[in-house]
Amino acid sequence: MKYPKVPDYKAALELLVQYANLKAEYGARGVGSVLAQAEKDIKSALGRVKALPVDPAQRQREPDGLPAIRRLRPRGPRTMWTSFDALAYREKLEGALLARMAGCTLGAIVEGWSVERMRDWAMRIGDRFPPTNYWSQAWEPRGLRYSLSECRSYTRDGLNGVPVDDDVAYTLLGLLIAEDHGLDFTTEDVGKAWLKYLPYACTAEAVALQNLKNKAPARTAAEKDNPYVQWIGADIRSDPWAYLAPGLPERAAQMAYKDAYISHRRNGIYGEMYFAAAQAAAFAVDDPIEALKVGLSEIPRGCSLAADVRWALAAGKDIRGYADARAAVDKRFKGMHPVHTNNNACLTIFGLMIGGTNVTRVISEVVAMGLDNDCTAATAGSIAGAIVGKKGIDPRWHRRFGDTVHSYLIGRPRFSISGLVSRFGKLAAKQFP
Repeated sequence: MKYPKVPDYKAALELLVQYANLKAEYGARGVGSVLAQAEKDIKSALGRVKALPVDPAQRQREPDGLPAIRRLRPRGPRTMWTSFDALAYREKLEGALLARMAGCTLGAIVEGWSVERMRDWAMRIGDRFPPTNYWSQAWEPRGLRYSLSECRSYTRDGLNGVPVDDDVAYTLLGLLIAEDHGLDFTTEDVGKAWLKYLPYACTAEAVALQNLKNKAPARTAAEKDNPYVQWIGADIRSDPWAYLAPGLPERAAQMAYKDAYISHRRNGIYGEMYFAAAQAAAFAVDDPIEALKVGLSEIPRGCSLAADVRWALAAGKDIRGYADARAAVDKRFKGMHPVHTNNNACLTIFGLMIGGTNVTRVISEVVAMGLDNDCTAATAGSIAGAIVGKKGIDPRWHRRFGDTVHSYLIGRPRFSISGLVSRFGKLAAKQFP
C-alpha cells in the first residue's frame, strides 16, 4: 500500500485564516469572498476524491457480503468444539475476559503515545519498560476518560474495578445484543442496541451512530460521510462473539460480520471477523499462533488484511521485542493512520508471537509498541488468556478488579465479572446440541 503524498493542509489553512484576519484588521475588502471560494474549492475536491473509481479487481477480492466473503476464504476448521464443557469454558472465559481487561487498562492511559514518550514516562516515574505491572502514575491523574473514570483509576494503586473504556464497553454491548435479540441477531438488531445503549462513539462508530439517529437503516449506516470504514473500530468489537461461540470460529466470524457491517466495510469488517475467529479458536488450541492461523480461514484470502497477517506471521519469527515490532510495522505501513485495522493487527500478532502464553509479556510488549495500544493489548490478552485460563494469569492483573466493571453504556453503569461469566456461559451453551 502506497499512500499519496499529502500537502500540509493544516498549515496552509492556518496561514489562510490568520492572513484573512490580518487583512480584515487592515481594512481590506473582499476577504469574505475569498474564504467562501476556498470553502467551495475544498468541498469540490472532496467530492471529486469521493467519486474516483476504485480498482475493480481489488474490489472483487474484497467483497462486503458474507456469502461472497465465504466463497473467497481458504479452508479451515469451521468447528473445533463439538460439545460444551461448562467447567473448561468458564476457566477459559475468565482468562480471556481478565486478560482482555488487563491489556486494555494497561494501555488506556498511554493510548496512542509514541514509544519514546512511554519510555521517558516510565523512566521519570521509576517504572519498568515495557511495563510489567500497571503504571504507578498517570500523566494527568485527575483527567477523565469517557467523562467517568479518572486517569489515576487505571494505575496500580488507583484501580477500583475495571475502569471505563470503549474496548470493554463493546464487549458488554455484544452480550446485551445477544441477550436482547438472541444469537441469531441481525445488523438491524445491532442498530437498535446502539440507539438504546450507546451514548456516544468514535470515528466510524460515531458516524454510524449519528446516521442511525438520522433514521438511516442499519444496513447503510456505514455508508454516508464515513472515511473510517477500514479503521480499528470493528476489530475491537470482536471478542464477545468468540465468547458466545467458543471453539466455533465460523460461527464467531458470522456474528462479528453482522456487528461490523453497521459501521465498517472491506478490511474493517474482516478485522472483526478475523479476530473473532482467532479468539474462538483460542478456546480449543494451546498455541496462540495456531489460533491466529485459524482466523485467516474466515476472511478472503486475497484481501489486504490477509496479506498483512501472513506477512506478520512470517516476519514475527525474527521479531524479538516491542522495538523490532514497531519498526517493522512503521516500515511496511508508512502513511497508514495509527488506528487503522491492518497495522494494529500486525502489532497484536507480534505481541502474541513474542509472549506466547505468558500473558504478562504479551500485554506488556504490545502496549510498549504504541499505536492503538489499549485495543491491541486487549485483543492479544484475550487470545492468550483464553488459552491459559484464569489460573495462567498473574493475579497482579486482576486482583484490584474485584468483581466490578465500570461502563458508560446507557442505563448500565456497572457489571459484575462473575455475572458476565455466567451470562456469556448461558448463551454459549445454546450453540451446542
